[in-house]
Amino acid sequence: MPETPVAKPNRYRPALLPQRSVGRERVATLMTAAAQVIQERGFDAATMAEIAAQAETNIGSLYRFFPSKEVLGEALLQRYSELLDAECDEIDASALSVSIDELADLLVNFMARIRDETKALIALLDARSEWSGMRHEFRNQVLNRIANTLLLKAPRLERTTAEDVAIVLFYNMKTMVRMTQDKSAPASPGGPGELRLMNRIYLTSKLAGVE
Repeated sequence: MPETPVAKPNRYRPALLPQRSVGRERVATLMTAAAQVIQERGFDAATMAEIAAQAETNIGSLYRFFPSKEVLGEALLQRYSELLDAECDEIDASALSVSIDELADLLVNFMARIRDETKALIALLDARSEWSGMRHEFRNQVLNRIANTLLLKAPRLERTTAEDVAIVLFYNMKTMVRMTQDKSAPASPGGPGELRLMNRIYLTSKLAGVE
């Protein structure tokens, strides 16, 4: 008898988005595994077999939800966009009830909190030229959300001023990440505290009187 051919994944099919909680949890596990492998190996070097092994599942299950590595990468990019919005939503929810100093701390620690999640994002954006524009999209997404948070806290602040302040805060966030998590950066035990103080003073100078 002739052998039954093995069905190959349809690489042009979009990612499968399950409706049941069990399926959603499975997809979350697969995407976490993918992020870990891509972070360690880079997108181009990572294989679907390695991702399946990291998730402790068979490769058929991985292909059922994600027909190709490219589709999986695009799903991760969407996940990171949603993560950024969720983190910003959390800050916005407390923006009116916290002091300016407390808001400054929330903002400057923002990127440090999601650093582990975004390592794989960086590997993704560096891998494919067609994804290079997304780096600017993510940056603009963060800047726009920060500016909106400032306007939520200080409605009388000019929009252009809010956008300028957002850029300064964005670079302060990146500096905080380097100070606290980049092993190649000069050791500075007191540096993060000084950066938080500087951030508080700066934000107070911009928001005081326009709240």
